[in-house]
Amino acid sequence: MTERDDFLYPRGRYRGKFTPQNLTFDANLQEFAQKINYICGLETSGKISPDEAYHQIKDLWKQVKTSKDNLGIGEEPPELGQDMA
Repeated sequence: MTERDDFLYPRGRYRGKFTPQNLTFDANLQEFAQKINYICGLETSGKISPDEAYHQIKDLWKQVKTSKDNLGIGEEPPELGQDMA
């Protein structure tokens, strides 16, 4: 990434338990937070209406929830000897 990209899209380090799914979800959360920040700035400056901001944020939240579900974040792994069905 260039310096401009680092400034516009800052990324924090992931410090949790490492799994590819957790790392991917962390990146998705950081992108979500960045987009929310932009939407709030646009709404605050009067560029978009509060209703439009709400709907954009709601759509982003649905994307984060879908990402979480697809990655299996928060699910308990099956115990040894149990069927995975």
